[in-house]
Amino acid sequence: MDRPPAATLDPPPRVSIDAATISKTISRALSMGVAPLDLNALVELDNELREHIALLLPKECETTRHVAPADAEAHRLRARLAGIGRQTRLPLPRAGLLVHVQVQLLARDCQWLLARQTAEDGR
Repeated sequence: MDRPPAATLDPPPRVSIDAATISKTISRALSMGVAPLDLNALVELDNELREHIALLLPKECETTRHVAPADAEAHRLRARLAGIGRQTRLPLPRAGLLVHVQVQLLARDCQWLLARQTAEDGR
């Protein structure tokens, strides 16, 4: 069973989540067209998204500790979180279109994490 990497299991000190800033970054990333590619903007977005994910991921990993391990939904959740952790450890590709795809994937992962975070905070 894939588990999130050990580094993501220990949450950092409680940090306030700025949902508006994260949402703006996600929106900018998802609105990037493929032609012409602005590689500088994509690299900047890649860095911002990785920072946002680094902030959001540990809390979600912590949440899974309290879910029954045999639960199928818990398994899917843990697998998704582990996949996000792996994705953020991949280096940025060298080819322009691959950079665009990487940024889109990070934006979707960040969007999913933010939605979970804000739903949990709203309860």
